[in-house]
Amino acid sequence: MDEDRKNNKNNSNNKSNNKNKENNPRLPLEGWNLEAGYQQLPGKLFSKADPVPVKDPKVLVYNEALGRELGLRLEQEEGVPGGLIFSGNALPQGSAPIAQAYAGHQFGHFTMLGDGRAHLLGEQLTPQGGRYDIQLKGSGPTPYSRRGDGRAALGPMLREYIISEAMHALGIPSTRALAVVATGEDVQREERLPGGILTRVAASHIRVGTFEYLQRFGNLQELKALADYTIQRHFPEILEKSDGEEKYVKLFEAVQDKQAALIAKWQLVGFIHGVMNTDNMALSGETIDYGPCAFMDTYDPGTVFSSIDRGGRYAYKNQPSIGQWNLARFAETLLPLVHQDPAQGAKIMEEKLQGFSRAYEAYRLKGMGEKLGIFQAAKEDQVLIQRLLQLMAEKEEDFTNTFVALTYGGEEHLKMAETPRFKDWFSRWKERLEKQKKTEGEAKALMKTANPAVIPRNHQVERALKAAVEKEDFTVMEKLMTVLQNPYENSKEKKPYQEPPDPSAKPYVTYCGT
Repeated sequence: MDEDRKNNKNNSNNKSNNKNKENNPRLPLEGWNLEAGYQQLPGKLFSKADPVPVKDPKVLVYNEALGRELGLRLEQEEGVPGGLIFSGNALPQGSAPIAQAYAGHQFGHFTMLGDGRAHLLGEQLTPQGGRYDIQLKGSGPTPYSRRGDGRAALGPMLREYIISEAMHALGIPSTRALAVVATGEDVQREERLPGGILTRVAASHIRVGTFEYLQRFGNLQELKALADYTIQRHFPEILEKSDGEEKYVKLFEAVQDKQAALIAKWQLVGFIHGVMNTDNMALSGETIDYGPCAFMDTYDPGTVFSSIDRGGRYAYKNQPSIGQWNLARFAETLLPLVHQDPAQGAKIMEEKLQGFSRAYEAYRLKGMGEKLGIFQAAKEDQVLIQRLLQLMAEKEEDFTNTFVALTYGGEEHLKMAETPRFKDWFSRWKERLEKQKKTEGEAKALMKTANPAVIPRNHQVERALKAAVEKEDFTVMEKLMTVLQNPYENSKEKKPYQEPPDPSAKPYVTYCGT
């Protein structure tokens, strides 16, 4: 639940939040080049609303590297505190803020949603020709807030900054974090907490839930406009080869392939999203929403971190099947565009949906093969892979550190090292590597590119957040971010960040909607 605010009525008349409309000054700032392409779509997909100013904004973290990629030159903006821009108190010239409307299946139940605490400032056109959404999260109420305050606590915004940038460094498609601002105001949750605003950068914020919204409340022409826009923005190559109804089938196939690849990447590093609702599946193929997410320490396919996922719907082992379930909902929205006959359209899309499992397994097999130094993993290698994972689960091995040990020759330190079954597995693995026309050095080099030496360990992230929020000490977070910028590089300096949590530590729990 990305903005985590429900709305039970159809906001089809696109009323603006008149109290906030264009209250915020627009400033001519160098490097900003914003367009409002999304606003060419049907008006029921968004509402115009400016961010609500905050008391005392202060930039706590700014992603200089990402800023340069976007073409921003904040250091040249003399006299303009970044806090004004990244809080929404003032906006770059060209900003046309909106809150997006969407729906979603949350834990399997359809719900009306929308950006209840986020404002899309526009689409930044970069010097390299890219187009990226610039969104403020925690920037005040919108027409979709219902009874929410539209704000966010500082801790979760810093957490999203850390995890999303770590995901990017791991090579996993993700929204990015440009800045985090302290608002100078508290938010009331179970207790009073300091407020924060995140500036999020995304290929777009078009979700499965965006299509579900129009399926329920729009008409055929509006749905077609959204589908055409999505193709033009994310999959323009489709237009070179397809037209008419076929291009919407190709759209589904392209989205499905991106999701299969994305979820396979999650599984390969032990990442658990935690809330795979359809409103949190971006059609661009990026990971979006870092509320109750976490990384697995001890390997256990049933791992769940989210406090609200009591049934384990979004457990690690279920992520591929949930991805396919979400894609089925997307396929349903496209039926009117795929074929005039609903029955024939359903038949076409059911057949296409079967391709998810094949694509996912192919991506996973390739990735697991690389983690084990196998250049061209075959179906027969599934047995080798599965036997290792079974041993890891039985001996409660650390997921990340097991593959680090195999990569760097430290397998004797594993808990399962002296068991006959592991020794047998290890022998079979070595035999498999010898069958390749590759040297041992080449196999190890491949493993080093596939097995991160460090991940954002949950206890390390919490340590950094505690220092930042409670003590205003950002040195812990800065050191962690430095380590996470090169996750595949192994060094003595990273040793403390490779350690799993103390065995006596309480089970890690994450929360949504903070």
